[in-house]
Amino acid sequence: MKLLVTGAAGMLGRTTVQAARDLGHDVVGLDRAALDITDAVAIENALRTHHPDAVVNCAAWTDVDGAEEHEDRARLVNGVGPRLLARAAAAADARVVHVSTDYVFDGAPHDPWVESDPVAPLNAYGRTKLEGETGVLGAGGEHAIVRAAWLYGAGGPNFVDTMLRLGAERDEVSVVTDQVGRPTWTGHLAGALVELAERRADTGLFHAAGSGSCSWYEFAVEIFDRAGVACRVLPTTSEEFVRPALRPAYSVLGTERDPGIVLPSWQDGLDSYLREREAVTS
Repeated sequence: MKLLVTGAAGMLGRTTVQAARDLGHDVVGLDRAALDITDAVAIENALRTHHPDAVVNCAAWTDVDGAEEHEDRARLVNGVGPRLLARAAAAADARVVHVSTDYVFDGAPHDPWVESDPVAPLNAYGRTKLEGETGVLGAGGEHAIVRAAWLYGAGGPNFVDTMLRLGAERDEVSVVTDQVGRPTWTGHLAGALVELAERRADTGLFHAAGSGSCSWYEFAVEIFDRAGVACRVLPTTSEEFVRPALRPAYSVLGTERDPGIVLPSWQDGLDSYLREREAVTS
């Protein structure tokens, strides 16, 4: 299969390129300099040049707090870009796999959120990502929209790296206990994205996140424990740890699809990422 990956320099994009190559696919990875997904002409030229069977869109504005101040800029990348990409892909008969977020939900107490649950984003980032979903759904072509959650991995800022950096600098850190979700290693998600790119005619919304759930506090405790870092984690709340963007309190993604996407546990993902970091630094 000929696969084109946008946002290929980002944390998820670079891992998806490698996962596709490992599976024997012919892969073209385009970073923002090579393809700006807010430029319709550039998208059409890229599809005409590379003739992909499928496009995996990993390009995104991922600065959740920054989107509160720059919602128009975030909307261009998260909302307008996916629509333009999906329309051009539909015209070229290429399947689109688009990555979205758990932040399209309001985080109210709930069973795990499934694909048909009503959406109600709390922040600008979630609103712009929801616009992207709507644009892809309305483009009329082959598509799979994958809502992921709490991503971390090599090649970009993430919670695990932040905790390990703070743990090396401090004796204790404060982390919120009242936000619960499913940490997801990009190495696990990337393989699922490639699998969906292969699943022609399997369309619509999909949820994909590490199995199990935890709070950010519990995640931090586990990070330090598994990494052997002697740093104490102090519990705090979202009310005490105010940030520009509201976060959903309950972001656990489930699925009602059969077959759905089932990823390994978030603990397995954390172990894999810590081994990956150690291999790079050793």
